[in-house]
Formats: sequence, structure tokens, C-alpha cells
Amino acid sequence: MAATMTPASVSSARILVVDDELTARESLSELLTSLGHDVLDAVPDATAAEARAKELRPDAILMDVLLPGANGIEAAQAISRALPGTAIVLISGDETIRLTDAEADASGAVAFLIKPVPPQVLDSAIRLAVARAVALRQARQEAAGLKQMLEDRKLIERAKGLLMRRTGCSEPEAYRILQRSSQDRSKKMVEIARAVLDAEPGATA
Repeated sequence: MAATMTPASVSSARILVVDDELTARESLSELLTSLGHDVLDAVPDATAAEARAKELRPDAILMDVLLPGANGIEAAQAISRALPGTAIVLISGDETIRLTDAEADASGAVAFLIKPVPPQVLDSAIRLAVARAVALRQARQEAAGLKQMLEDRKLIERAKGLLMRRTGCSEPEAYRILQRSSQDRSKKMVEIARAVLDAEPGATA
């Protein structure tokens, strides 16, 4: 089982900063660096954020909600679709801004912070965002692995049934045939099963 990631276990993060104000980009970058994180770049708008995110594949993106052109929420949505494993933290200097549940879900944002953000609050939010993103990636990988195992098992069962019909052997014997072929050819059993099914006229794996 994969280890559970906690904020404390995230020693540092590779971060992309997105803010239309130069002074804000500089101060946020300096703050994040002082907190032990690696600031990969700091860009002023949503277009640059999407392009640099795809290029750099950061662990986290710290993005202002109010940006020229597409706003931070729209940019976060686009990045979440393209890079679902990237943690996103939204920030704003406007205390009146509120995200709806739908906007929060679509953006993939883990946190929404109001500037100026206290250093420890920012640090905790970044670490939590990255830990959650890692956990989500692990869960998706495990789910994909389980799905593949189920598909492989179905193929092996079909191949066993075909061998039983062809040769009149029992189910354990059919399994041993597949197992021996796998060992002799140094191939996975599912590959042997697929070859058996492919060899049957009119049959598809």
C-alpha cells in the first residue's frame, strides 16, 4: 500500500507563481523561497500560466483569482484538465470574492487565501495542496491498476475456457498450460492468454 502523504511529509514543492502585479510576484516568490520551496517561474497572466504549467509541470501553482484576460478560476480549470495531478492554491487581495462550490470543484483548487497571506498559512496551504495532489494521483494509479488486473483476469478466464473446449482438459489443467507457457516464454500470463484467444478463428480479445 502506498504511503499516505501529509503536509509535514512534503519537504518542499516546485511552484509556479501567477499574479498580474510585479511586486506581488516578487514578494510571493521570495516568501516561498524562504519557506524552502522552489519557485520555477512567476508569470503575470492566465495564458502564460497555462503554457508554463504544461512546460514545467510544477507540484503546485499559486494563482491570483483576478488576472488580465481569463481569470484565475478559468485558468485553474484549464490547468486541472490538462494536468490533473497539479495542486492549485488560489489567492486574492479582494476580500469580497467568494468561490461557489461548483467553481471550487471545477478549478481543482485546494485552498483559497486572502492576501496578504501569513507565511505559515501559505506554507501549510502549499504543503497540504501538494500532499492531497499526491494522494489523488496515487488513488488514480491504484484504481487504474485494479481495473487492469480485472481486465487481465477476464482474458485469462476466457483463454482457460477456450483451452478446456479445445482439449477437454479441466480448469486447473488449462490454468497450468497457461502458466507453463508463461514461464517457458518469459511472458506475462495475460499475454499468453491473449495469444490463445487471438488464435481462435473469429475470436477477438
